[in-house]
Amino acid sequence: MDNILHGKKHIHFIGIGGSGMYPLAQILHSQGYYLTGSDNNETETLEAVRKMGIPVFIGQAAENIGGADLIVHTAAIMEDNPELMAARQSGVPVLERADLLGIVTQWFSDAVCVSGTHGKTSTTSMITQILWTAGIDLSAYIGGKLPCIGGSGIAGKSDVFVCESCEFQDHYLKLSPDISVILNIDADHLDYFGTLENVIASFRKFAGNTSKLLVVNGSDENTMKAIEGLDKEVITFGKDSSCDYYPENVVHSGMLTTYDAVYRGEKLGQITLHVAGIHNVLNSLAAVAVCRYLGTDFGFIQKGLEEFGGAKRRFEKLGYEKGITVVDDYAHHPTELEATLRAAMEMNYRKVWAVFQPFTFSRTSLLLDDFARVLQIPDHAVLTDIMGSREKNTYGIFTRHLAEKIPGCIWFPQDESAEWDDERKYFNFGQVCDYICEHAQEGDLVITLGCGDAYKIAKMVLKKLAEED
Repeated sequence: MDNILHGKKHIHFIGIGGSGMYPLAQILHSQGYYLTGSDNNETETLEAVRKMGIPVFIGQAAENIGGADLIVHTAAIMEDNPELMAARQSGVPVLERADLLGIVTQWFSDAVCVSGTHGKTSTTSMITQILWTAGIDLSAYIGGKLPCIGGSGIAGKSDVFVCESCEFQDHYLKLSPDISVILNIDADHLDYFGTLENVIASFRKFAGNTSKLLVVNGSDENTMKAIEGLDKEVITFGKDSSCDYYPENVVHSGMLTTYDAVYRGEKLGQITLHVAGIHNVLNSLAAVAVCRYLGTDFGFIQKGLEEFGGAKRRFEKLGYEKGITVVDDYAHHPTELEATLRAAMEMNYRKVWAVFQPFTFSRTSLLLDDFARVLQIPDHAVLTDIMGSREKNTYGIFTRHLAEKIPGCIWFPQDESAEWDDERKYFNFGQVCDYICEHAQEGDLVITLGCGDAYKIAKMVLKKLAEED
């Protein structure tokens, strides 16, 4: 596998516009490979790909792979995709994106691999922003868009590579981390792992693959269990002085948070964040730990974090109309929802409206009671239909099963015999948008939540509010 790129000249990317494919395309293009790609829809990312001189086909067809001597695809590409089927029949080597990412991490002597059930994109973005601010010519691979680098990745010439590392189906075990970050470990992707114990065991393997340093959340019991007994250099960050890095004098004021960063009793200086919540304080401390280990001056760390306004879809403010603030967040697991919603409730808005799109039938079914508990935090909870994504509804789970456990919850009855499709989805989204616009008032916060496309509701709300007299 490690030698699969040897002698290859033309690499074709199926789904080149994906947030995980674009950074790899940037890096391989910078190494002199000739790339082509395909995708189904025009996006800003495809425009950026074309500006690099990479030809892109819209629509996926067997002939698009012509001339390629290596073909790369994401796990989201279905087996009946015409390009993937043609690739399998061509005799040309075919790689899944995670395998290629694993190979790329071997090219860097300081591959920083950021893992954890929650907070990966934010923390990877923070580290990238700090190093970019400090003038490091780094490469980066991020699961969301970071404004300072103009997208989800960047290809640099230094030996530093900052890489978001996802536990989904053990993909991160294909990486070769020099510095590993473990932000937290929680019960997720249980359709694959089965139990929390299996999740912890997976993270232990990830930590064991690390060559230089583990930066871990010392306040997270599951994380400390995962690394127990490993013969690795460890730096901890966390909530208090039991950890190497910890915060003091934390002050939250709306979207602004300040705190003093402390390292083993030594006060390093004040950190200013423009992202909300104690979870982002911990994420930023992980970034501080990594960047100081890499030799970054603390002044650049302060500057980078102060200039960090969040990654796309991470408590991202989308607009303000009729006195109503509308933000969007990627949170899709109960722990993430709890952190985000508690932060929102501390911001002194008149009322907080949480619009949640459950994602996958398995997660919704397995964590139903946890979802019901945390969705009682905001003043109002509004639910869309469940987005099944890659799954069929073998669980017999529907939005009403969750809504009935949340006092005062708003949802719209669906035809439970129908499959999730665009017609049903946008009818549902329209109902949610109309309800929010009719009932939210000046001084309220509306936050759309989920890793699907609930952000479209936020944009619909802003548009409708702007059009109203």
